[in-house]
Amino acid sequence: MKTLSLTVRISLLFAVAASLVLLTTGYFLTQVVEAHFKEGDRHELNGKLELIQNLFKHTYTQKELDSLPQQLDDALVGHHGLAVAVTDARGDIWFATSGADFPQTLLNECQAQPAGCMAGTLHQWTQSGTSSYRGMAVSITTGGGRPYSVAVALNIQHHVLFMNKFRSVLALAIALAALATAGLGWIVTRWGLSPLRQVTDMVAGISAERLAERLPATGLPAELKPLATAFNAMLARLDDSFRRLSEFSSDIAHELRTPISNLMTQTQVALSSARNKDEYKEILYSSLEEYERMAQMVGDMLYLAQTDNGLLKPGLEKVSLANVIQDLFDYFEAWAEERAISLTLTGSATVSGDRLMLRRALSNLISNAIRHTPPGQTVQVSLAGHGDSATVSVENPGPEIPAEHLPRLFDRFYRADPSRQRKGDGAGLGLAIVKSIVDAHGGAIAVTSANQVTRFQLTLPTLAE
Repeated sequence: MKTLSLTVRISLLFAVAASLVLLTTGYFLTQVVEAHFKEGDRHELNGKLELIQNLFKHTYTQKELDSLPQQLDDALVGHHGLAVAVTDARGDIWFATSGADFPQTLLNECQAQPAGCMAGTLHQWTQSGTSSYRGMAVSITTGGGRPYSVAVALNIQHHVLFMNKFRSVLALAIALAALATAGLGWIVTRWGLSPLRQVTDMVAGISAERLAERLPATGLPAELKPLATAFNAMLARLDDSFRRLSEFSSDIAHELRTPISNLMTQTQVALSSARNKDEYKEILYSSLEEYERMAQMVGDMLYLAQTDNGLLKPGLEKVSLANVIQDLFDYFEAWAEERAISLTLTGSATVSGDRLMLRRALSNLISNAIRHTPPGQTVQVSLAGHGDSATVSVENPGPEIPAEHLPRLFDRFYRADPSRQRKGDGAGLGLAIVKSIVDAHGGAIAVTSANQVTRFQLTLPTLAE
């Protein structure tokens, strides 16, 4: 099934809304016109009844009563479409004009209650299917006290014809107005949606090579500004992701090229001439170091890929961070002594998480701190609990990291400056792994570098979520 365009939908909605408004207006207008005609008829009938009542009121004798029909005929001269019927106390027709065929219910209305029958109730009927009448009845008495009932009716066929034509013209006008509204709505909507088409054309022109382009933030309708802002934010994220992916591909190629180049060189040297067993053994050991380096890099990348896709779910157990860090101090003790670096721990904290994953994250931070601490200085690790969270602070003295590099320290293969590049100590994935582990535990990590001190601070939940 084909989906209607937004322009067509709005145009049809315009037409439906206009039709409903016009139909409602037409209904009330028809009621008003009907009420106007009915009120006019009531006024004319009341006038004729008052005239007839007055004639009967001034009739006292039989002679005057016998001459009353002639007076009624004279009084009704020139009133075309007006009919009168008078019945006596027994219900017999005493006087009647030609034209209207009064319904028996109207003639009997005042016969049933002669004392209380007053003009007011309008009756409407159709006679012989060709003429419509509207009439009312009233009880009267002569000056001599004789009771009579008078029914008066008006031919309203011209009103009926007018109302039928009025309804037909009104229906046609509503239909034409609905069509006109739909057409004008289509034109107006198409014109009003032109900024959206312009935005669509701009979006269609954006590709992976043009992610730096942005939709204009000015000149757009208020309804499209949030869309443009959100789309520009999405483009910024995509641009950043593509840039990082490009850098990642370049970095990984660079990182793999070095060990592969070393392996090729060592192999070529080994094959260039005959060597003794010890020399071959030395070359194999050197190659093994390169293989181990490559295996570590591939393992770290697989680990990051697993955390990125939510494949590594941390276990939940009570972990004493002080015990974990003390074990790491024991592990790094020989290396730290070799570099004349002291390791100190203050405070304690217990968190809920995966012991091995947390140990790996803290190990990366401590080894990173030792690597960049000048000889004779101290790496300080501080623990503190704060209700439902705990903080781990790892700080080391050394050269400051420029502020513009701090937000990207946790990117893969990112290095702030040559002075902090590894020398055979890893592939630049350690801090990225730390962040992925902290994120998997629902925590946060931040870094500051000022006054010749660099500090990494982890915030971890103390309770399982």
